[in-house]
Amino acid sequence: MEQLPDPTYRSILGIAWPLILANAAVPILGLVDTAVIGRGGTVSELGAIAFGSLIFSFVYWGFGFLRMGTTGFVAQAQGARNEPEVRATFTRAGVLAGVFGVLLLLLGRPIIWIALKLLSAGEGVETLAGEYFRVRIFGAPATLTSFVIAGVLIGLGETRLLLWVQLLLNGLNIVLDLIFAGVMGWGVRGVAIGTVIAEWTAVGFGIYVIVRLLKARHSDDQPFIPLALVRSGSLIKATLTAHRDLMIRTILLVFSFAWFTQQSAKFGDGALAANHVLLQFISFASFFLDGIAFSAESLVGTSAGAKDLDRFNVSVRRSNRIAFGIALALAAFLAAFGSAFIRGLTDIVEVRLLATDLLVFPVIYIVVAVWAFQYDGIFIGVTRSREMRNASVVSTAAFLAIAWPMISRFGNQGLWLAFIAYAAVRSLALLSYMPQVRAGIRADSKEQGVERV
Repeated sequence: MEQLPDPTYRSILGIAWPLILANAAVPILGLVDTAVIGRGGTVSELGAIAFGSLIFSFVYWGFGFLRMGTTGFVAQAQGARNEPEVRATFTRAGVLAGVFGVLLLLLGRPIIWIALKLLSAGEGVETLAGEYFRVRIFGAPATLTSFVIAGVLIGLGETRLLLWVQLLLNGLNIVLDLIFAGVMGWGVRGVAIGTVIAEWTAVGFGIYVIVRLLKARHSDDQPFIPLALVRSGSLIKATLTAHRDLMIRTILLVFSFAWFTQQSAKFGDGALAANHVLLQFISFASFFLDGIAFSAESLVGTSAGAKDLDRFNVSVRRSNRIAFGIALALAAFLAAFGSAFIRGLTDIVEVRLLATDLLVFPVIYIVVAVWAFQYDGIFIGVTRSREMRNASVVSTAAFLAIAWPMISRFGNQGLWLAFIAYAAVRSLALLSYMPQVRAGIRADSKEQGVERV
């Protein structure tokens, strides 16, 4: 088998920059939704959009395994030059996304009922949020399928195509929001209808892009959809096991951030608002760190599939260097200009002062958490989901154990210190598994007689 070239710093950034732009495009849509309703709607409608979007964010975040699991399996199949398995992975994941999407449609009523009970808003907001949810839930199969599309394109390293899919989704959504909610005055319902139409249009375009790409690569003697591989019991079991572990990991991640917010509220509205502002800086940094981590997924996955330990090590080393350099630059930028951004985000004096006093903590968090981003990407690429699950269990338990005494002694600052420790423990837990990952690739390469020449 022909040897894959080692990734260069340029090629890593070439995979990463479209993903960074795609990530950055997402919050723009939320701003447009808010602006359209905020300028022409009511307070209840604005609250309903906020509640509805929050509910969907939590529901869909739990299905992130569809993207992560697909990326790893596709990247490894590509590294092994196993094109039929690339197509089979796409088909299996697509069917699974469709099944889960239909289940969400069927469970729509109990989901919105439970969500509104937990969030507890005013009667007007709850009514409108329910209306928004009942319309937008029809986009669930499309949204979950879009996760699979993203997973395939990242696994193949075709991130520029993914950027076009993302731009179509957000661009069309913005236009339809302006038409339905702004011009036609349909309010919350118009925003939901525009989102559903955009989701189905983008997923149709995404499927077209992938099918065309895979047909161009189809040079083997297997049918385009290799049903024998799609229905393989062992491969289905491996897929479901990876998805299960990744779902547990994601739930624990969501819980940790939610618990941080819940604890923030105990220090008063000012502290809650200040922490929320500072979390926006972390969210902004994640656009960049995720981009490098996603590129690592593709590169280490193809290296593992090719059973090339040397290339795997080069991919890890070079992507880590880029990620750490970006993290340092982001941290330095935030340290230098964070106070100015805080003043731009809020004019509430109490919140400004609290956030400025706490600014050092997100600066440190970004530098520490970069390794959690990176090693998440590496373990996704080599489909070591069990280790990711275990690292999440250990780090979440450590977060809670460290937080209680730190909060008692240092208050909100103690909460931030525990949050930083959480990222550090997660990074170290993943790092501890790296010798096993390398040993596995080394054993595979010896078994197959793969070596550098």
